[in-house]
Amino acid sequence: MANTCEPQVPDYRIDGFEPATEAVERGFSSVTLADDMFESLAEHHTDDGRDSYLLFYDRAAIWDVPGTAEYVTFHVTRDVEQRTYTFEYERAPAVPLAQNWLIRQGCPPAATTPTLNPGPHPADELTSRLEDLLRTNPGGRYEVIDHYTDNPGSYDFGTEVRTLVHDSHPDAAHAPYRLFLEETAKDFRSYTVREGAFTSAEAANAWAMNRSSPLPPAPGPEGTEGHRAQAARARSPLAGTAGLAVPPAPVTAPAMAPFAPRSGRGAR
Repeated sequence: MANTCEPQVPDYRIDGFEPATEAVERGFSSVTLADDMFESLAEHHTDDGRDSYLLFYDRAAIWDVPGTAEYVTFHVTRDVEQRTYTFEYERAPAVPLAQNWLIRQGCPPAATTPTLNPGPHPADELTSRLEDLLRTNPGGRYEVIDHYTDNPGSYDFGTEVRTLVHDSHPDAAHAPYRLFLEETAKDFRSYTVREGAFTSAEAANAWAMNRSSPLPPAPGPEGTEGHRAQAARARSPLAGTAGLAVPPAPVTAPAMAPFAPRSGRGAR
């Protein structure tokens, strides 16, 4: 979703520091091998110089294994007395999930907001509310099961990100598998997020592969239908300016591949 711009040198702030161990050195070299393709979205450095929190968009992900998550997060920790550093690293399919990881690492929530290269904007209030749920993950209710990023790398299509989670909230007991569908318009100016409810991961898989019906809406509390459900039902993923430019051909859903590319999309 990030805008194309000149690459920036990631500011890890490790000049004058050494890796704490050989394993740290090997790991850091491996995950930053192509960091000239990282676009900085947000960063936060603590005043005491001990911690840095970084959020990037990885422009090289499109050439990786199909479905690779395009957002990269780092937490760099420095021992300012010993002049050494360690780090933790994570890939995330969507910005709110990347933000949630950084927050859990100790980053102030406000500092995770993309400001350096904010990219497309949410198309509606529903999108913002669903992103807030993923970002805060209240009560740890969502556990990510799988995800797939469908980015054809063409202005003829937008991008699509499918994130399957298990929802442990009591209100989700009837359909605890939730599919968050993020669709970016092909002009890359805006995007929508919708939530679908399924009784099993296999059911979510079948829907993602076939698209023969609208995304099953997530019910409101105690089974009542709220704004999320109404909006999700009203919007079929087969229509709309931020939807698919070409309806996918029906395919048979593989038993153990819930986020394989659909026909006509995902090939890179």
